[in-house]
Amino acid sequence: MDKRERAELFRERLSDAIRSRDMNRSDLARGARLDRSTVSQLLSEDAPRLPNGQALAAIATALGVSADWLLGLSTHRGAAAEILDQAVQIAETDRHPVDEHLLAWYRDAVGAKIRHVPANLPDVLKTEAVLAYEYAGETLRTADQAITGTRDQRALLHRAESDMEIALSREALEGFARGEGLWSGLSPDERREQLEVMGKSLSDLYPSLRLHLFGATDRYSSPFTVFGQKWAALYLGQRYLAFSNTRHVQLFAGHFDDLVRHAVVRSHEAGDFVSRLASDI
Repeated sequence: MDKRERAELFRERLSDAIRSRDMNRSDLARGARLDRSTVSQLLSEDAPRLPNGQALAAIATALGVSADWLLGLSTHRGAAAEILDQAVQIAETDRHPVDEHLLAWYRDAVGAKIRHVPANLPDVLKTEAVLAYEYAGETLRTADQAITGTRDQRALLHRAESDMEIALSREALEGFARGEGLWSGLSPDERREQLEVMGKSLSDLYPSLRLHLFGATDRYSSPFTVFGQKWAALYLGQRYLAFSNTRHVQLFAGHFDDLVRHAVVRSHEAGDFVSRLASDI
């Protein structure tokens, strides 16, 4: 886009913003503390021109829009604070990460790739026994609610257009098999059943469901999910930080893809790997 084209786009967007605010040229001149003649020159169809930096900032502030939008450098019309509010949202949730927010994002992203780094094991692959154990002492969400939420998520996973990738550390999975940490109260039979179910699901649903195991000594990640190109949700425990800005979504997607590139167990091997862990218990 050359200077004249950008000046013409600026004039069009400036005119649109004035109409949207139900203002006239005099109103804008007063609000931006500019001469009315300056505003008239900027709106002239005969000789489109661009304002200097100070005038641009004053006009954007008076109209409540972003300077980048006026210049055609951004598709986001709002001022910077409004753009930030729209790009980053806080979604309150119970401790269990499968709730109405997550399910809504899953449904919205049906047909697009979903990239997921779980907080421990992938909830969509957990057995009812593991969910009942994990949420037995939960006061905000019962085990039955957690099981129901996971069933709803699993139903989406079985749709023909589903495309989901999961990245998890190999050490987290091996720690589960040994009954370490959080899982110390699970019986060997319950842990074995969980890994058998997970291994079978990974084999049956491949390649629409793919698990990549990275090494915890080489890579680390907080739990998050990327829903196609629309959303990235960072799970904090009792709430999500949800990002809709394209650059932020791409940042999370790039982080996930880095985990995949450094996987020590590839997705086509994951089903057999998990099944072997089950047989060793």
